[in-house]
Amino acid sequence: MDLETVKKYLEKGGGGEDDNNGPNIHGMPSRFFENFIMEGLRVDLIEQGRLLCSMKVPPRLLNAGNFLHGGATASLVDLVGSAVIHTYGVSSTGVSVEINVSYLDSAYVDEEIEIEARALRVGKTVAVISVEFRKKNTGKIVAQGRHTKYLAVQSKM
Repeated sequence: MDLETVKKYLEKGGGGEDDNNGPNIHGMPSRFFENFIMEGLRVDLIEQGRLLCSMKVPPRLLNAGNFLHGGATASLVDLVGSAVIHTYGVSSTGVSVEINVSYLDSAYVDEEIEIEARALRVGKTVAVISVEFRKKNTGKIVAQGRHTKYLAVQSKM
């Protein structure tokens, strides 16, 4: 995948209105989850092995304490972290082997956050990605995640 395609994927939430390839499930598009989590995400910088994104924390991603939900944070580690693998030109991002997230601070509704994903290693069968969430105005770390993925070996047939 080229860098512009990766950017479009992230900013369109994994699909979009013109994504007619997937079936509907109970009247909802098959990419509902990605769209729900990533809507409003902007790609500020993209290069091989690194993505820098930003977004305002939307009300739909808040927990009962009115700050960014941990599940939404973990989903963004998965989705943005996986997109970094595409910056190497591979067509598939594989399957998750491990995701861990350390929650260090809270991000509140309409607060601008940065999400920086870096590839620590993209090999033949394993990729390891680091994803950091920061408050854009202070640089204070909100969360740090690490995502390990198994990359299926491509058939030579």
